[in-house]
Amino acid sequence: MNDATDTPRRALVTGATGYIGGLVVPLLLERGHTVRVLTRSPDKLPDEWSGRVEVTEGDATEPSDLARALDGVELAYYLIHSMDGSGDFVERDRRLAREFGRAAREAGVGRIVYLSGLHPQGKLSKHLASRVEVGEILMASGVPTAVLQAATVIGSGSASFEMLRHLTKRLPVMVAPKWLKNRIQPIGIDDVLHYLVSAAELPRDVNRTFDIGGPDVLTYKAMMQGFAEETGLAHRLIVTVPVLTPWLASHWVGLVTPVDAGVAKPLVGSLVHEVVCQESDLGELVGVPPGGPTPYRQAVREAVAHS
Repeated sequence: MNDATDTPRRALVTGATGYIGGLVVPLLLERGHTVRVLTRSPDKLPDEWSGRVEVTEGDATEPSDLARALDGVELAYYLIHSMDGSGDFVERDRRLAREFGRAAREAGVGRIVYLSGLHPQGKLSKHLASRVEVGEILMASGVPTAVLQAATVIGSGSASFEMLRHLTKRLPVMVAPKWLKNRIQPIGIDDVLHYLVSAAELPRDVNRTFDIGGPDVLTYKAMMQGFAEETGLAHRLIVTVPVLTPWLASHWVGLVTPVDAGVAKPLVGSLVHEVVCQESDLGELVGVPPGGPTPYRQAVREAVAHS
């Protein structure tokens, strides 16, 4: 069976207290879905929608909690990943993905949706390689999975955007890694949410990755200059050097911004790669965002307005 499905269903959202998960929930509710969340901290759920969802208190690492959360669910959003850089996060995320995929299959879930990282072919940073592996595990689970692969997400509250914002604001002159000249295809948060929620309408047999991105391909350096211009800052003088390793750069970011070094390390490590969409199939299957993909500078303006 390969017909698309757009009828309201019961959807489980993991990571609902996180940035993306907290924004996905109200949009699913708007589309008529019944939403359930699995969380260890119900008190941290946003007041604006916490009373409109089914809350399963529990831990995704516990099989019994997963089984309760997935019971009767037709659509599952897997929005869990490690960004703290502590311990063996690769093995931790691998184990979590395997358990979630197994539990979803046993519960008869019809679709998993996962947000991963846009990446090139070849050797990847440890963090990005782990994100890719999680997607592969979910696609091999026996449950049709849509893995959405995005580069830098431009939105107030996005860790990657906050790093960009603080670096640009605090350092009018900076010595930066040479890979700030790498090409990136950033995407506005509203576009990410559109694709995540619309992925629920994919044909039932679709089990694959999708690249998602905005209309602009820029260097990180150009993204910083664009942010400066959109927020009324003077032109930034950025000198790139070849000797600043990802490890050093992550600590440099931690020193000059409020972004925790444990979060900065995987973000900076991912910037070593050029990340540009190789296809745009998801937009053809479920439609592009209303008004078309959001240009980078418009996404910056909207993010700053919502800060």
